[in-house]
Amino acid sequence: MIRAIIFDLDGTLVDTEPIHLAAFTAVLQPEGIAVSREDYFRRLIGCSDRDCFELLLSDHGREPDPALVELLIARKSAAYQSMMAGRDLLYPGAAEFVRACAARFPLILATGTLRHEAELILRGAQMRELFVDIVAAEDVERGKPEPDAFLAALGRLGFILRQRNAIASGECLAIEDTAAGVQAARRAGMKVLAIAHTSDPSDLAAADLVRGSLAETDLDDILRSIAS
Repeated sequence: MIRAIIFDLDGTLVDTEPIHLAAFTAVLQPEGIAVSREDYFRRLIGCSDRDCFELLLSDHGREPDPALVELLIARKSAAYQSMMAGRDLLYPGAAEFVRACAARFPLILATGTLRHEAELILRGAQMRELFVDIVAAEDVERGKPEPDAFLAALGRLGFILRQRNAIASGECLAIEDTAAGVQAARRAGMKVLAIAHTSDPSDLAAADLVRGSLAETDLDDILRSIAS
């Protein structure tokens, strides 16, 4: 039985991955590093900014010095926020689906993006009040595909809700859009619904269920399928 739902953000609720790629490109060009769309969506999507910068620097024979990585993260965040300002980034059906979920379950966000970026997106979409909390990139040591974000989200739920019967990992439904996110949720012991907004459905086969978009996803159908 599902008792809580954990949402990813980028690529799941909002169409921000192309903006993330553009921000990475703008920040890395002065460093002499190019990021192709193919490489981003094949290898980097679903990873935190820190993991992306460390990997790309290493790929180009550069030492991922922590001070440099922090500087690149800050520059990329500024570029990203400038690029997304004033834009409606929600996928069709996303707001309606989240509200349907929030009417029946506690919701929490587990995202590889920075907290202030996640807050900005949710508040802009008038959905922040639907989530009991946010687990963001700076809240965990290891990003997806490691399970840390989902385990931290489960811990936050337990602390915030203080229910007599603690929510078990197998009672959580994680909603993701990347293979890395699906793997992370699986490793945390959770049920997984994959939304193929940014990935080929075949890359998401490790999920319990795969749907093409949130607009074509019915909550009751998902719950019946998970229970069967």
